[in-house]
Amino acid sequence: MELYINNEQDIINITGLAELVQKVIETGLEILQVEDNVEVGVTFVDDEKIRELNRDYRHIDQPTDVLSFALEEGLDFGEIPDAPRMLGDIVISLQRAEEQSREYNHSFAREVGYLTAHGLLHLLGYDHQDEDERQQMRALEEQIMNRLNLARTQEE
Repeated sequence: MELYINNEQDIINITGLAELVQKVIETGLEILQVEDNVEVGVTFVDDEKIRELNRDYRHIDQPTDVLSFALEEGLDFGEIPDAPRMLGDIVISLQRAEEQSREYNHSFAREVGYLTAHGLLHLLGYDHQDEDERQQMRALEEQIMNRLNLARTQEE
């Protein structure tokens, strides 16, 4: 797996987040039995930047926690020998992750891990447009989180 992490914010300290994100993505790929060599980009941003992206790409002018930009969505580029399968990019608002970790009364690491898992599933074609899809996606997210000991606590 090739993982590219870009930090475009200076509000939240990212110490340890690269390792966490890598573990979440590796675990998700393992659980979903994705054996291809893949490439994923993860960018950490602030609320203002993710609001701009949300506005420009989803026409929703407000911040969100995570956005995924899948490169394989409905496209068939064919395979380039020995090149990684480019899944796409995950953009995470660390400001929003910090706020949500306090709101849900769990760790910042758990929130970033969850947002990474959620984004990865979108890159792999999962969605939550209806209740069945939402439940399937939630079950996979929790399976990834459980494997990494980042599961929800009883208080959540």
